[in-house]
Amino acid sequence: MPETPHKKCPICGKPAVDEFKPFCSKRCADIDLNRWLTGNYVIPARDDEPLPDADGEEN
Repeated sequence: MPETPHKKCPICGKPAVDEFKPFCSKRCADIDLNRWLTGNYVIPARDDEPLPDADGEEN
């Protein structure tokens, strides 16, 4: 499998492979997916925007 020059897998640090970019293998890609699905990775929410009510009006 061809390697992507100068890019490293974010999971294990080995050289990335084009087929699994940005990862080096399916295993590392699956590890990353599992971390998203189990909540290990979280994108923080912003609390400064009011949420709409059920009728569409903001609180």
